[in-house]
Amino acid sequence: MTMKLISLHGGHSGEFCQHAENSLAEIVETYAARGFSWVGISEHMPPPDDRFLDPDQRSAGLSSEDLKDRFDRYITTCRNFQKTYESKMAIFVGFETEAHSGALDFAQALVNRYKPDFVVGSVHHVDDLNFDFDTAHYQNAVRTLGGIDRLYHRYFDIQYEMITGFRPQVVGHFDLIRLFDPDYRTRLSRPDIMKKIDRNLSAIKDLGLILDLNMRARLKGATEPYLSRPILQKALEMDIPVIPGDDSHGVDTVGTYIEEGINLLNEMGFNTRWEEILKKMNIPANFKTYRFDRSPG
Repeated sequence: MTMKLISLHGGHSGEFCQHAENSLAEIVETYAARGFSWVGISEHMPPPDDRFLDPDQRSAGLSSEDLKDRFDRYITTCRNFQKTYESKMAIFVGFETEAHSGALDFAQALVNRYKPDFVVGSVHHVDDLNFDFDTAHYQNAVRTLGGIDRLYHRYFDIQYEMITGFRPQVVGHFDLIRLFDPDYRTRLSRPDIMKKIDRNLSAIKDLGLILDLNMRARLKGATEPYLSRPILQKALEMDIPVIPGDDSHGVDTVGTYIEEGINLLNEMGFNTRWEEILKKMNIPANFKTYRFDRSPG
């Protein structure tokens, strides 16, 4: 039987994201051409003010107001593609959060205004310091926080606050904090850190959220996706649903390692009846109007 290709946390484009490439039209068409049954498009939310502009956004001369206008265009454009492609492929229109000061209140305002099909809850800042942009930003966060262990602790605390306070349908790249840490396996296994991981997973389970199996880590040279294997095993034992996403940032990365992720989940014994999971999680909100029996391509 042919593998059903899907990606829940996917689809950044250069049209609406400074560190991505290609237009959203090109991204969506590539998903369809590669035979995806459905895909979630989850562009980054704009910052509430100029304090949290990324370096590449500043270099481009953009302001937070510019990015808010761009986000508005993104939602409109993506909704149009959702209608255009409805006979070929289901598209879920979403966005990805931040968790710095003011971000989650602003994210809720965006939800109220745009009513997305789903939201990916992600953490890219610890105590308002971006650790995700590059190695230099990561090391600056380590120094400012007083060491890498402290960075991990704060990351999982902030993530817990995001999970319980905002309750996104999907928790993105759960262990992203390991990004520039070559010794992450040892660190994640430490009892004090694992205690916080267990706490966060329990909250995800209790709130009925989905975990993102983020395959972009493989593209960046990691030997395993986000989630690392011990965390993935815990999610399986807790019966937390996990759905893969390519977190693509251009046509060249659409679908990258998705088959590997699906095979991993199948081999471990996860439920891969995707539509069953989505229906239970009410993604999208008008789930009953979506057809998942389209012919690929």
